Amino acid sequence: MNTSEPKIREFLEHVGIRISAGQLSNLLIQKQAVFHQEKEALYAAGLGASPYQHIDDTATRVDGVNQHCHVVCNPLYTAYFTLEKKDRLAVLDVLRNEAPRIYRLNAQAYAWLEPFGLPASLVAQLHALPQEQDLGETEFERCLTEQLPQLGPQQRKHILEAAAVAAYRLQTAWPVVDTLVCDDAGQFKGLTEHLGLCWIHDGRHYKKLEPTVALHRQQLDTFLGQYWAFYDQLVDYRTHPSGERAAQLSQAFDTLFSTVTKYAALDERIAKTKAKKAQLLLVLEHPELPLHNNPAELGARQRVRKRDVNYGPRTSTGKKAWDTFMTIGATAKKLGVSFYQYIYDRVSGTLQMPNLADLITQQAEQRQLGASWQPRAASP
Repeated sequence: MNTSEPKIREFLEHVGIRISAGQLSNLLIQKQAVFHQEKEALYAAGLGASPYQHIDDTATRVDGVNQHCHVVCNPLYTAYFTLEKKDRLAVLDVLRNEAPRIYRLNAQAYAWLEPFGLPASLVAQLHALPQEQDLGETEFERCLTEQLPQLGPQQRKHILEAAAVAAYRLQTAWPVVDTLVCDDAGQFKGLTEHLGLCWIHDGRHYKKLEPTVALHRQQLDTFLGQYWAFYDQLVDYRTHPSGERAAQLSQAFDTLFSTVTKYAALDERIAKTKAKKAQLLLVLEHPELPLHNNPAELGARQRVRKRDVNYGPRTSTGKKAWDTFMTIGATAKKLGVSFYQYIYDRVSGTLQMPNLADLITQQAEQRQLGASWQPRAASP
């Protein structure tokens, strides 16, 4: 039973209505198709409202079993998806609204596989499988099992991910995300055309350093001051972008993150940041892009608070209801809509309030969240 249910039951009994815990639970989570459809519609609208999406995940429990709540959002909506895993295929499931998995072998899939160094003989065998067509999960898994029985677990994993990413980028059922704004977790890499890394997450790595030598402490403090001063310049750039300023900041990044202090741990950390230049400075090309992933982290925090109070749903139906109503509640807040009035409007059948999906689309047109992604007009 959800821990909020006793309070509801207490109120109902106070006004003379007696109801069992099971019946109350059913009222809250059963027969919510209308709201599940609302979530699906607003998620599609949210994905289409901006070329970039924030993403994060947090631990949660379903019937006492550890699972993962994925959060996808932009300034106009927040959506929740609770899945058993948080690997790359699970993230693709989220981006496709948990639609049945599809796989495609094409040039993009083979390019995705190149860094993993699969044997040429294995790649040749892959070319013998159906090419340039979408295959369902069962059919693709069967092809791999029957035609490539020697596949190791890691090789199979790479092939599944490559084919799933290729299919995702060509499918049209759901808007394809151009850019994910996220932390540096491996499951987010390679899914979208671009990746915008969070400066706040990167900065946290420096705070984990624990120098024992006074000189090293001073060097770390000095560099962190320079780090956040550069971050402030990027914040200012988002308000006043220009090609000349972008070039200056790119050069300044190279200079700052070529610093050598002879404090080995700090120098190693600086080099790691420099290696992520393209992802950290994507904002120079797209000034609308946030420099941090705080929106998704705040969304995840809402699930953590609910989890701390209510522990977690016990059934798949309850899990779906959690995700749907948290999505509607968080999105309504971003759009300036009263969640309670919205729910009442739908439950009562009044249906006077506009769909959240329509509001997302309207506000997206006004705010132009992806203006820099628009094709530039050809010169006369």
